[in-house]
Amino acid sequence: MTSVRTHLWFGNDKAVEAAHFYAEHIPGSTVTRVVTARTSTEDRVADVVEFTVAGHPVIGLNAGPVFHLNEAFSFYLSVEGQEEVDHYWDLLTADGGEPGACGWCKDKYGVSWQVIPRELEELSGDYSTEANFRVTQAMLKMGKIDVAEIQAAYDGA
Repeated sequence: MTSVRTHLWFGNDKAVEAAHFYAEHIPGSTVTRVVTARTSTEDRVADVVEFTVAGHPVIGLNAGPVFHLNEAFSFYLSVEGQEEVDHYWDLLTADGGEPGACGWCKDKYGVSWQVIPRELEELSGDYSTEANFRVTQAMLKMGKIDVAEIQAAYDGA
């Protein structure tokens, strides 16, 4: 059977730690397997961790600092309401994480996330109405998404 999984190279050797962090804090996330193997080219150990993030299968690899995670890949975390936005934003930006623009942030492991309330998805619609445009313009000025401001933009306030 053909399948697709996301593969993340952790240049900071934190793949296993990150997988356990996600399993602890993101519902539907688990660590399924950790393998430690000596590489054939060096006398170093590479950790491979198989895990899920909200049911999405991921492989994490600790294999040295050659490649680095960046915003070209992100997890899109769809949440419900301002309370969940605040919770996950604070969780992901804590302890060395970084806030970004338009609902994007990085966690302390260097993984990029989009913390997006369902309200933004709904009010953005298909981007074809003036109300949709106002929502998008409001979102573009935000770091963490503010649900009340998104709603006010939609309503024309």
